[in-house]
This record gives sequence, structure tokens and C-alpha cells, in this order.
Amino acid sequence: MHRAASLARKGRGNTAPNPCVGAVLVKNGEVIGQGWHEARGRPHAEVMALESAREAGRDPRGASLFVTLEPCNHHGATPPCTRAILDAGIERVYVGTADPNPRARGGGAQFLRESGVLVETGIAEQACRDLIRDFECWHVQERPHVRLKLAATLDGRIATRSGDSAWVSSREARQEVHRLRQGSQAVLVGGNTLYEDDPQLTPRGGGQEQTSQGKLAVVATSRLPDPEDGLFLLRNRPGETIIWTTPGQAEGNAAERLRSLGVGVWPLEGLSGCGFDLASGLRRLYREHACYYLLCEGGGHLALSLCQQGLADEIVYFLAPRILGDEQGRSAFAGRSVEEMQQALSYRIVDYRGIGRDLKITLLPSPEEDNRQQSGNPSRGE
Repeated sequence: MHRAASLARKGRGNTAPNPCVGAVLVKNGEVIGQGWHEARGRPHAEVMALESAREAGRDPRGASLFVTLEPCNHHGATPPCTRAILDAGIERVYVGTADPNPRARGGGAQFLRESGVLVETGIAEQACRDLIRDFECWHVQERPHVRLKLAATLDGRIATRSGDSAWVSSREARQEVHRLRQGSQAVLVGGNTLYEDDPQLTPRGGGQEQTSQGKLAVVATSRLPDPEDGLFLLRNRPGETIIWTTPGQAEGNAAERLRSLGVGVWPLEGLSGCGFDLASGLRRLYREHACYYLLCEGGGHLALSLCQQGLADEIVYFLAPRILGDEQGRSAFAGRSVEEMQQALSYRIVDYRGIGRDLKITLLPSPEEDNRQQSGNPSRGE
């Protein structure tokens, strides 16, 4: 199943709004076929694994199928995988995690069992559930999957007290950030980042500027910029820029001047102690712009707001081997007053590796945070 999960990751970012899924066929203790869902509209992982076996001259009849997500039992852009499994003569199917759609959950497994196939579920379940975190964002909460990127010193500072952050992380780490941007439909920052860094928020790499077409720059700020300030986004990307601000700011003259440039100005209500109601802005991005992946590169307050609101689906933390030692340096997370350690927000490390001189740490919410956040009715997609 872990091999199937590794295959599934190859489709990450290309299958939206479908999940990434991997499958492995085993017969007499030997892998005879494997596959993954490569892109929306392409055959599902189960079918790819069956085709892989046949192309190698191996008969899948009597084999066991390991698949990370419960096989679909409905017609969409492709025929149901359950029918392909039955037609191939598969005798046993091992499933990583069930289809999270309450209307479909267990449907594929039940159909196969009723047809005489041995089905076992919950194999390496956490690893397989992690594969469909983005899918659950799209179909449960109807919003983009949010990846929060942070680069901090050993003492947790993302900038000096004056705001200087050039550069906390290594060149290699910054190149990795541009790769993350390239895989996202939108990049989100806070007002301080906008005014102090005047960012482009475009993916770049290899010495070549990459196109920003189809990508959005989103800024969360209670203070609207002046079109005459000469900010890069307003001069060069107004039609690709959206500003989240207070309802009052969104109705003023400054907002109208920005809209006349092509900038989107969206009002967001506030949440007590948590900043803007970010979920409402995310849902609108998903609904109006088909935004599946959003990368947040904002400051400590925006980062904490995402975490407090249960919206940081993945944290990518670049830990630099440097120390500021200044209590007034800007923290990676800021905005709370906490008395007890049990009030801490919990995450789990799922990957860590060296990149340049830095350490790249990937974190996901802990299971208890997941249980608190999850609700709704996702579906496997078409």
C-alpha cells in the first residue's frame, strides 16, 4: 500500500478536482502491474494498473489489488473502476481509505463484496488519507487546499524588528518556493508584506521569468494601498490581484479607484481574535476562479489566523541555521496570548530534508485537529 501511495503522489496537482490515487497489482507474491491517476479525464489508477499488467504479458485474473482510495462505482468521465476490477477477475482488493463522500462511502466496496470479491479496508489508512487532503478541501469545505510557507531562524524569526528578511533562507530554499508558487493558482500575503517587500508573487526559476497568467495574487489587509504608490502588483498585475479587506474599506473611494484598475476588492468580516474570516474568501476563490491550490507567504499574524481557523492544510517550514536573538524580531506565528501548553495548536511532521543550508520540514494537522475541522460531504469526483 505504501508503494501505491508513492505512485499516487506522482499525480499530485494534475488530477484536480479528482483525488490522486495509486494502485498495485500483486499475484503469487509478485508485483505484476501498477499505476496512478495521472490527470483529470485520464483513466483511474486501478485501470492503469490493469493495463500495466496486460502490457507486460501478465494475466491479472486471480490477483490482489492494493489501491489507496476505495474504487469508484459510478459513471463519470471514465467508467466505474469496480466493473474493470470484476471484468479482470481480481479476487482480493485492499483499500487504503474509504471514499469520504457520505453518499458514496462504502458503495464501491459493498458492490465488490456482493460480487464475490474479498475487500479489506483501512490499510495504511493515515498515509492514504493524507493523499486526499486536497480533495477533501475541494469537496468538503469547497475551498482551495492551503499550503502555508514559512522561512524562519532557529529562534523562530522571519524578519528583524525593522522588517528586514533578505534573506532568511538559502537560495535553494527560495528556488523551492518558486516551485510551490508554480503549482498554486493563487499566492496569499498580508498587508505588511505588500507594503514592505513590494512583492511580485510570480513563479520564477532558472534565471527565467515564468508566466503568471492564470495565477492570482491575494492580499489580506485592513489598509488599502493607494494606486499612486507604484506597487508592482498594481502596476503590472492589477487584473490578477485581489485584496481582502474590511467591509468598510471595500465600500470606500479607495476601493473604487482600485477596482477601476481591475483589482478585485472583496470584503471579509472579522472573527474575534482570529483576524479576517479567511474561509469565506477562500470559498469565493474556489467558486469564482477554480482555485484548487493556494500558497500563503504572509507574515506571522496571517499564518496564525490560518492555523487558528483550521485552514493551514499543510505547513512547509524552512528552518535556517541562524539566530537573531532579538525578542522584538518578527515571529513566524504571532497574535495570541497563551497561558498553558495544552492550548498549543498541534501538527505532525510528515517529511524533513536538507535543502541548501536549511532544513525543509513538512507538517500536517494532527489527527485531533483533523477530527475537529472535518465536516461536510466530499465525493471522489469525475
